[in-house]
Amino acid sequence: MAAMTGQPPNFEMFPGFRPHPIWTLASPPGLPSIDSVIPGPTADFALREPLLAWLKARENEMADLLAELVAIPTENPPGRRYWSCTDLLEKRLREAGLECERHEFPSPSATAMTQILGGSDPVEERPASLLAAYGRGKRTLHFHGHYDVVPAQSPEQFQPIRKEHFLFGRGSCDMKGGIVAMFYAVRALQECGVPLNGKIALTLVPDEETGGARGSAWLAGQGLLGQNGIGMLLPEPTSGLIWNSNRGAISLRVKVLGKSAHVGLQHQGENAFERMLHIVEQLQELKAEVEQRRTSCNIGAEQSRHSILMLGGQSGGGANFNVVPEQCWFTVDRRINPEENLEEEKARLLAVLERCKSAGVPLEWELLQEGHSSDCKEGKRLGQTLRQSVQAVTGQPPKFEMCPGLLEIRFYAAQGIPAYAYGPGLLSVAHGPNEYVDLRKVCDCAAIYALTAITMLTA
Repeated sequence: MAAMTGQPPNFEMFPGFRPHPIWTLASPPGLPSIDSVIPGPTADFALREPLLAWLKARENEMADLLAELVAIPTENPPGRRYWSCTDLLEKRLREAGLECERHEFPSPSATAMTQILGGSDPVEERPASLLAAYGRGKRTLHFHGHYDVVPAQSPEQFQPIRKEHFLFGRGSCDMKGGIVAMFYAVRALQECGVPLNGKIALTLVPDEETGGARGSAWLAGQGLLGQNGIGMLLPEPTSGLIWNSNRGAISLRVKVLGKSAHVGLQHQGENAFERMLHIVEQLQELKAEVEQRRTSCNIGAEQSRHSILMLGGQSGGGANFNVVPEQCWFTVDRRINPEENLEEEKARLLAVLERCKSAGVPLEWELLQEGHSSDCKEGKRLGQTLRQSVQAVTGQPPKFEMCPGLLEIRFYAAQGIPAYAYGPGLLSVAHGPNEYVDLRKVCDCAAIYALTAITMLTA
């Protein structure tokens, strides 16, 4: 994983800081070949300096907006304060003169759920996605970001702290800083008066951290995602890399049932833990098989090429040490290389559970997450334009690598739209207790997105 350029913060100023570990496309119907829209990767970066100057002069503005977003605890799960965040984002988009549509995920209730935690703060609300646009015409370059964040390690993470060029807080890196960069990329194009032959669509969604069922997946099912797309950019914290592919995922929670009894009368009970061990043994045989497979995609030095089946990321069960456990549960996390087929691998995984069930083991399972892999070749027009834009701004040509986890580029790639992730921030601090983003990188990324849009949309 490549390091970001620039000087990192002096972490001696931040007691207790602990680095957090990482955790063949066709053209869309009705559009010309994506790679023939503009022949050859001949990016013109004449506007680099005025764009950068305009953006750097607004670092404080970006910091203020990012701090406002970080202060809204859009934790997922369960999905709280979504409306507060989308209200703020929609207000800012409309103030900038952008067309904006609000699409709410349908739910049984027309209002926010009334479950309350510690007062009047809604625990979960009906999620909304925002679709904004700048420019005119059919050809569309999609900017896409998610505003939900993983749960914080402490409430203080939603009290943003700025120290010089660094802003700390949950979501600053993944990926509210990226949303700010994309918004200011559009504003920079507006202020610099750059004419576009097409438009930029800015899509802001919830629920990415839990698979996107009520965000991107729902929008895709409604035909609202990727319309007329010639490409898509995603501002995940990529640590200076371009992610052009991602692994797929199938995540399950398996619950094994038994019968409770006192330890002295254990012969009258049925031990769910011992039954669970039998299931785990069967899954370990599948694990040994699938983890022999290797991907041919570019990967970082920290990653393994092998396919992944992890057992017991979470587990639990039992009432006490002296009681036969009535139930036990554990998770299964299957990460699928782009060369593998999601439906086939899901069927093989569930077949193991079905065999155990048929053999008399009482069990049930819940699907926690499901997502396809994707692979967009780096030689695509958008990929090379993005690479040139990064080099023009940072002075360093970025590497293309596969993301080790799920990415929402998969929803666009499934429609034949070239899609890449590149954003401010370090993946090594995302989701961690000391999450931060370098505001200078937010400015740089805004310029990179703007330059990429200029090249893709000025034919």
